[in-house]
Amino acid sequence: MPDSHFHEPSVSAWMEDFGLQDDQYPSEKEQLTAVFAAAHAYGTGSSDIFGLRLQRHSFDFLMQKLDCLHPGLSTDAERLHTAFGHTLFIHLTRPNKLEQAISRLRAEQSGLWHRAADGTELERLSAPQELSYDAVSIARHITDMTLADENWKSWFDREGITPMRITYDELSRDPSAILSGILEELGQDSSIAKDITPPTARLSDEINRSWAERFRGENKG
Repeated sequence: MPDSHFHEPSVSAWMEDFGLQDDQYPSEKEQLTAVFAAAHAYGTGSSDIFGLRLQRHSFDFLMQKLDCLHPGLSTDAERLHTAFGHTLFIHLTRPNKLEQAISRLRAEQSGLWHRAADGTELERLSAPQELSYDAVSIARHITDMTLADENWKSWFDREGITPMRITYDELSRDPSAILSGILEELGQDSSIAKDITPPTARLSDEINRSWAERFRGENKG
């Protein structure tokens, strides 16, 4: 059950996500112990593999809390291994930062972040607004996303980790092949990937393409 179990950089938000009450745990260490136990149980599901998705905006906070829970360890990799066991690190990125930035802006404006394969809404975070081209926001997202990728690279280098690298384009083009490769890396039966149907559909359309063309035209040279 892979998920963004620690998406918000807040212990209180983590407690709320897992239905835990602050007043039941008198110390932060007890709170963290309960949170990580709940996350591990949920993220493992009925399998024996825990799945976790992390983004840069909350990563440093998570490492700080792991240090609180497991003091005395010298690296982030050790903290992650101690908390979750032997870990396969997968770095998923989107090389085309312009397209990624436009997708982010559209999600923010439309409120729709994920659509199911059948076209129905899967995750909506806000009421829809009128879509509006915004070069300033696109440029800001490009800068933020580029910096996040650079920070991930620096962290992997510092920790001596060679992650399994996947691009958004590879994943969207052939999700079964990518899943098969991940299962193989995990020592699982990779053949089951061919029977898995992707649960989501791409959201980009002609609006994305026209905004990208306009942005490139405005920023030539």
